[in-house]
Amino acid sequence: MEKVTTKTFMQLKSRKEKLALLTAYDWLTARLLDECGIDGILVGDSANMVFYGQPTTLSITMDQMIYHTKAVAQAATRALVIGDMPFMSYQVDAQEALRNAGRFLKEGGAEAVKLEGGKEIVPTVRRLVGVGIPVMGHIGLVPQSVHRFGGYGVRGKGEEEAEYLVESANLLADAGCFSLILEKIPVDLAKRITEEVKIPTIGIAAGPFCDGQILVVQDMLGLFEEFKPKFVRRYAQLADQMRKAFCQYIEDVKGGKFPSIEESY
Repeated sequence: MEKVTTKTFMQLKSRKEKLALLTAYDWLTARLLDECGIDGILVGDSANMVFYGQPTTLSITMDQMIYHTKAVAQAATRALVIGDMPFMSYQVDAQEALRNAGRFLKEGGAEAVKLEGGKEIVPTVRRLVGVGIPVMGHIGLVPQSVHRFGGYGVRGKGEEEAEYLVESANLLADAGCFSLILEKIPVDLAKRITEEVKIPTIGIAAGPFCDGQILVVQDMLGLFEEFKPKFVRRYAQLADQMRKAFCQYIEDVKGGKFPSIEESY
């Protein structure tokens, strides 16, 4: 299968073909996703919740993100690998953002980075794109601002915030973003933004009219059970299957049924 690049994203939008993305944080998951033909793998700061068990994405560090990105990049030969810039790795100033984004490509093997935020981060996006670092934008519900929002509610329901998101989407596209995640916004607003901007929109809890979709892999596999948002479709119930397998193993070991003579040398 042909290697997916940022150019591929634009081509698929122009052909009205949907983009399929998922998150991954380890080599094995990334390898399976790549084999199945996923278009993009986001090494998300959601690792802080589904890998490290933290209540928000905020405390994950650059070193942790580079570690996970390197593992994913080692496995992904076709998919575009996008490193998610963690909280306070790009907000201080554009120069620090440039250094940290460069680490994702140089040390982590990523092919692009993702930044949360609207029109206020446009100068930073321009700086990164200007030196050749592809940037995926992210507007709507931006989890790094959870304390400012006071939770994970739907964004853009009011007219003022909706207009801010439309303006931000256009400015981020003009600044050079190659794609844009729309998270947890009303379906009509997501449709409007998708039709207005020239770059692909990738939805998560933003309805069916985006140019592509992304989910957290642990959510769609039924592994992360702390909560189940409305927008998550569970394609498997792996947590239940894993519990059964673990319990059977424990029973077999304690009952002397494993290993058998046939499984011995």
